[in-house]
Amino acid sequence: MKTRNLLGFDFGASGGRAMLGEFDGNRLTIQELHRFSNDPVTLAGRFVWDLPRLFYEMKRALTKVGQAGIPIDTMGIDTWGVDFGMLDKNGRLLSLPVHYRDSRTDGMREKAFAMVSKQEIFARTGLAFQPFNTLYQLLAMQTEGDSALDNAHTMLFMPDLMAYFLTGERATEYTIASTGQMTNPISRNWDRELLAELGLPTHFLTQIQQPGQLRGHLLAEIAQEAGIGRVPLIAVASHDTASAVAAVPAKEERFAYISSGTWSLLGAEILQPMCTEDVMELHYTNEGGVCGTTRLLTNIMGLWMIQECKREWDRRGAAMDFGTLMQLAQQADPFIAVLDVDDERFLAPGDMPQRVQNYCAETAQRVPQTKGEICRVIYESLALKYRWAVEQMQERLLGHAIDVLHIVGGGSKNTMLNQMTADAVGCRVVTGPDEGTVIGNLLVQAM
Repeated sequence: MKTRNLLGFDFGASGGRAMLGEFDGNRLTIQELHRFSNDPVTLAGRFVWDLPRLFYEMKRALTKVGQAGIPIDTMGIDTWGVDFGMLDKNGRLLSLPVHYRDSRTDGMREKAFAMVSKQEIFARTGLAFQPFNTLYQLLAMQTEGDSALDNAHTMLFMPDLMAYFLTGERATEYTIASTGQMTNPISRNWDRELLAELGLPTHFLTQIQQPGQLRGHLLAEIAQEAGIGRVPLIAVASHDTASAVAAVPAKEERFAYISSGTWSLLGAEILQPMCTEDVMELHYTNEGGVCGTTRLLTNIMGLWMIQECKREWDRRGAAMDFGTLMQLAQQADPFIAVLDVDDERFLAPGDMPQRVQNYCAETAQRVPQTKGEICRVIYESLALKYRWAVEQMQERLLGHAIDVLHIVGGGSKNTMLNQMTADAVGCRVVTGPDEGTVIGNLLVQAM
């Protein structure tokens, strides 16, 4: 077959990139075309995504493609989960999408459980009760009397919203919808009855598409501006973790994965969802995968804590790159203290070094003082949380041992954390590809 040129837009919580994939029917090679930061802002008391800037960067990438004269066969978009935008009846954005780390969802889980039991919500959605799930964001909008909810004609998750601005087509891809606690993992469709029981409207929900379906073509005016053709846009596995799992180079059936980045998503790929009491108690979740699979996984705080420490130290005028911080951690004393990395105090932006120190003081542990000590405590705590998650998955959920743990994504380049993980988990650990999310995006286009 002729070599096909595939364009993958991959958005994470801290940055985005456009990657060119060349697929000859047997081998995929990738090349970076454009990379940019993703910088959410606090605006009028809300922590929001700078969507106009992100869309501008997408158009810059398309212009670079046009200037290079590269013929693109298809393109696809993947992003983080749960967040969304609302369109009015004329297709205009009602407000900037709110960041999942915003505080507006505080108390919303408890409000939901007062109307529908926690057990019933889990049985119907199979999703763990993260405070930022789309379900609780919608409840927060309703509680606040948010005019965007009242005037919404269409709700689109972030990759679908970006696809709409590129193509004019409105639809929802399943893997991203499955992050919201609003879909049924068996039917792979909206659970409208659950939303109605919670008093939430459903008229703004769109048709759900499975990964690999054609969404539309690049709008003529954007194609002309960029100097390219009206490229088809494929609804890839548009949740970045679903794309990352699609890129895991697993040869064994009994494998687990960590999609390692701002979050650490640890789990296994299974053929049928598991909505049991054990899954709920262990805080595992059932999210959509490619080819009808389910991603049984748990959300672990991940390298967000290191990123926030660096951000705070940079703000204080003591900037260091991540490599230097890892070297300092390697030189620090081991096992000063252990954190519950999923304590909700670590979720929001802020002074992460102080939060780590406060946690250690409150739990009567030695308080880390230096940058190296703080980073080492975080790394060791992550590795121990990975061990706990793998053990629970083996013993209580899957019923069999994990032969190999694959670590993909940007965190796969952190050699110190990866070795700690291998030491803690006690099975073979294979790292890479570090560009797993965008590779999965491109592979679904190739399919």
